[in-house]
Amino acid sequence: MARSILHMLTPLKYMSPFDVNMAVDAGFETIVTYAEVSLADVVSLTQDSIFSRAPQDGVRTGIFIGGKNAEDALDMVDRAKKAFVPPFANHIFADPAGSFTTGAAMVAEVSRALKSKFGTDLKGKRIVIFGGAGVVAYVAAVIGALEGAKTVLVGHDGEERVSKIAFTMKWRFGIEVGAVDGTTPEDRRKAIADADVILSAGPAGIPILSAEDLKSAPGLLVASDVNAVPPAGIAGIDVNAKDVALPTGKGVGIGALAVGNVKYQTQCQLFRRMLEAKEPLCLDFRDAYKLAVEVAG
Repeated sequence: MARSILHMLTPLKYMSPFDVNMAVDAGFETIVTYAEVSLADVVSLTQDSIFSRAPQDGVRTGIFIGGKNAEDALDMVDRAKKAFVPPFANHIFADPAGSFTTGAAMVAEVSRALKSKFGTDLKGKRIVIFGGAGVVAYVAAVIGALEGAKTVLVGHDGEERVSKIAFTMKWRFGIEVGAVDGTTPEDRRKAIADADVILSAGPAGIPILSAEDLKSAPGLLVASDVNAVPPAGIAGIDVNAKDVALPTGKGVGIGALAVGNVKYQTQCQLFRRMLEAKEPLCLDFRDAYKLAVEVAG
């Protein structure tokens, strides 16, 4: 059997050591990283990887796409797929900044809590997402919308930037995602007034919603915060929280480690799927979410 090879591409200065470690621990035998890769580079790198091995060894070869931008990563996936020349093809797995699997794990944990604590699911729920310009928020918004929720991105610097992101989501996935201003405390309270679910994916160590703010969301069922650096992004949700009561007395909170545990297992298992598959796979956050739901239980 041919050795397993993973080519790890990033448009950044260096590939994330986190992702390299995950790939090694999952079982890839040979790993090569490529930094400062542009979209224009993807075709030549992909075709070099497919034509240097027999077609049957494509399943022993993978392309991992990193970076820190959801749209850029998805564009690279599309470019790599178009570079394949059947029967020559490899696996592709996109997880920029680990955020595709983190966002998937976050929504999976929320889904689990909705079912176990309230006997309901994501369909029809209003999900308000802070950190709206980031990759985790992007993933959570798309997955939520695909699952039938009403997802809303909150912009810390106004509505314009998150509105543009929501537009790209509609263009790429055919979904409707809302966008609102979250510049001031008053704006943020208005944004969560009708929320069933609140997700915080903002910068580490930056408080976003206080206990007083949460009183503005009387219908809140679940809140989750992926910030692992104190202070908490959402009051009352520390890193170890898993279905803990929120300060308002209603609803439950999920912290960074609960999400991180599901994220870690999901990313590891997706790498292993590449090693075990009999046909080339193309994996992104939608595949991650399906697996994360299983992992979350």
